[in-house]
Amino acid sequence: MKLTENHIEELYKFTRQHYVYHYDVQTELVDHLANDIEEIWVEYPNLSFDDARDTSFKKFGIFGFMDVIEAKQKQMNKRYFKIMWRFFTEWFTFPKVVTTLGIFLLFFCILKIPNAKYILLSVLFILVIFDLRKQTIARKNQKIKTKKEEKIFLLEEMIGGARNSFSGLLFINVFNMMNAFRVSFNSLEDHWLFLISFSLTVVVLFFYVTGFLIPEKAEELLQETYPEYKLVKNL
Repeated sequence: MKLTENHIEELYKFTRQHYVYHYDVQTELVDHLANDIEEIWVEYPNLSFDDARDTSFKKFGIFGFMDVIEAKQKQMNKRYFKIMWRFFTEWFTFPKVVTTLGIFLLFFCILKIPNAKYILLSVLFILVIFDLRKQTIARKNQKIKTKKEEKIFLLEEMIGGARNSFSGLLFINVFNMMNAFRVSFNSLEDHWLFLISFSLTVVVLFFYVTGFLIPEKAEELLQETYPEYKLVKNL
């Protein structure tokens, strides 16, 4: 006995009812359940679809699909950090290293100016406003996708989520760092200014990579990760 298209659709609904929200994780589980149900039918051919499905589901244990979801999240976390590291390290290769050096020298020159802290905080404030606007637009688009019940992939959501969490962490830490210094930056020795400039440059690059570069290339990265992504989005 073989599963029909309606059975497969029911399995997708079943995984969704059990808190599996991402299409790639759903597909993996549906494939596993479908194969297991057909094996169960070989042994018990008179068993109904619902009973065979429930028998298969019980094999996942008391936590249901949670272990599979966690394993998939860990896998995609590794994938995301590899992507982030790849884009970040590109800024230390020619010709992008020239821009990186320019950012570093710009910070170093600003730190030499009296009241540099207030200049940096002003720039930070402008970035906060700009980033909050982008995050608001991204959240609206996500709500529209959810309302339309569009298929959302785990890595797709991670790209947006990492962007929001990293930018928030960035702004808080930079603000705290600025306020931590009780002396003017321009009174510090050059080796300290080099260290601070380098740290700020790294932070800015990570912010740009997670907040702008990766989201801009999301479509390309998702097609690279999921062979079925383009097909699903065109349905």
